[in-house]
Amino acid sequence: MTGTAGESPLLAALPGVSHRFAELGDVTLHYAESGAARGGVPRVLLHGFPELWYAWHHQLTALGGTHHVVAPDLRGYGLSSKPREVAAYAVDRIVDDVRALADHLGAERIVLAGHDWGGVIAWAFASRYPERLERLVIVNAPHPAIFARELRHNPRQMLASSYVLLFRAPFGLAERVLRAGDHALLDGLARRGLARGYFTPADAAVLRASWREPGALTGGLNYYRALGVLPALRMRPIAVPTTVIWGERDRYLLPGHLDGLERHVPRLSMVRVPDASHWIVHEQPALVSRELC
Repeated sequence: MTGTAGESPLLAALPGVSHRFAELGDVTLHYAESGAARGGVPRVLLHGFPELWYAWHHQLTALGGTHHVVAPDLRGYGLSSKPREVAAYAVDRIVDDVRALADHLGAERIVLAGHDWGGVIAWAFASRYPERLERLVIVNAPHPAIFARELRHNPRQMLASSYVLLFRAPFGLAERVLRAGDHALLDGLARRGLARGYFTPADAAVLRASWREPGALTGGLNYYRALGVLPALRMRPIAVPTTVIWGERDRYLLPGHLDGLERHVPRLSMVRVPDASHWIVHEQPALVSRELC
């Protein structure tokens, strides 16, 4: 299935980028794609909360001339399916969506990149399906074992992660809080990007439209509700070559997440960016694109 840019704000028109839909068993995923005719190993890019495929729009346009690039809306987001039951958002279910998407693309192996929640899914995918990966790129997303350590022993990380208590609250409390004042809390991301020059008004409009998409806010929050305790994720050592890009001014995930990471990721290269925040994908898109080549 294909979609036409302009039908929805979430099908934003970008040079060389097509919109498609993949039927993957119990879900349909929308994805944006560039450079498909070039073949080769696809770069599959996974967004985080509270975003959608458009988080990677710089990479779709910058890399499409030389690589096949795919950025899906993860289940629960954008124009992808939004199952109602919380259990449908368990990490293993999302990991299998990524595997099914790779099958849909006809790709035996992919380069997988993820930011924020997309990075959590990418870590889990690399542990479960290493044979399907050529390379892994993680952008400000915690390795589960390191995150468990930091939550146990680092009071500053405990405080930085306290927002998760709200996101996991029952009875739709999180939705009510995040929708209040026309999504005022979430809109801090758009306002900050506009003020600092890494969002255009068009970028902010896509992001704001994504929060209004029916079911999308609950879908994103269900990742937190389904997770339970992050250490419960069963992780094998990451065997594939892995690049970790980390904006060190991340106020949600502190730089302690890089300490000792090589014990879990033997083939690790690290790109530490002192002047970037959690939103480094937007702040320094050229740097991120270089690491995906």
